[in-house]
Amino acid sequence: MTLSTTRRASAPQILDRCRELVRPALVESVGRLHPWHAETAAFSLGWRGTGGEPLPGSQGKGVRQALAVLGAEAAGGSGEDAVLGAVAVELIHTFSLIHDDIMDGDETRRRRPTLWKAYGTGPAVLAGDALFALAVSTLAEAPGPGGPAAVRQLAGALGDLVHGQAQDLLFESRPWSGPGAVLPHEYRAMATHKTGSLLGCAAALGAVLAGAPASTAEALDLAGRHVGVAFQAVDDLLGIWGDPQVTGKPVHSDLRRLKKTYPVLAALSADHPAAGRLDALLTSAGPLDDAAARLAAELIDEAGGREGTITEAHEHLAAARACLDRVPLAEEARGDLLTLIPYLVDRTG
Repeated sequence: MTLSTTRRASAPQILDRCRELVRPALVESVGRLHPWHAETAAFSLGWRGTGGEPLPGSQGKGVRQALAVLGAEAAGGSGEDAVLGAVAVELIHTFSLIHDDIMDGDETRRRRPTLWKAYGTGPAVLAGDALFALAVSTLAEAPGPGGPAAVRQLAGALGDLVHGQAQDLLFESRPWSGPGAVLPHEYRAMATHKTGSLLGCAAALGAVLAGAPASTAEALDLAGRHVGVAFQAVDDLLGIWGDPQVTGKPVHSDLRRLKKTYPVLAALSADHPAAGRLDALLTSAGPLDDAAARLAAELIDEAGGREGTITEAHEHLAAARACLDRVPLAEEARGDLLTLIPYLVDRTG
């Protein structure tokens, strides 16, 4: 691939290139699992159905894989330097989704049954545990002097991810308004941990494995965390207003579950009459039915929750770009990162 071609690459082309680079090592790594765990992992990764049939084209975008590869390239290394790091973060991401679906009771993902729904809760928990262990052992095998630092980077991100998940679960028991209510800045901190930690870790791992100085890895990590907050904000928007044919989730799915997402919290904190009406609706007994969910979505929009969430996402995109400007990076890979980052936010599913 020539330099001019790389600079013209679109975000989907960048993701495809990075997935193709990482896929053989990811397949090899999953193949080391117990056959039962390998089967459930292949299902979770979108490679195969419950009967073992191949599902071409159904795997995820590979965002974290791409960030790892681009992190290595941005640090002046080769994408191959980051492959084991990319495998590790993809395994951790898959593990986190499996356990997250169990905790949230989500029955579908990518328009298919979630793993616990297809195989049962026990097998799903075990599959997640197996992927967690495999991720750590895979990264520990990374050659070169950056291996130990890479394992420490992943360990730190795992701690943050679990911290963020705990915060998210604890939000469920807190009131919508008054003392103890979840405020937007608390949600932002949760998203930084739950979503941003692994995105930041992915980019930083690539740099670490490529032998980059600590300042470069730190800048990439922080950029990824900002992208994570923006990514989560858009995910929250899609959970309310997304097209079910694209998102794979029922319309107003987050509202029906009374989930405390950023658009809702931003709307409730607004000085607008619709905020009070929204609070009264959400604090009424029981989950929302179709009509109540539609009304809640209208009130969130009216109070500025949708607009505020879009603003939040773009502010974090700008912060991510600023992080990339603080350190010297290889121009070609920096360009790919700047192409990929807004694509992750300006999405429909």
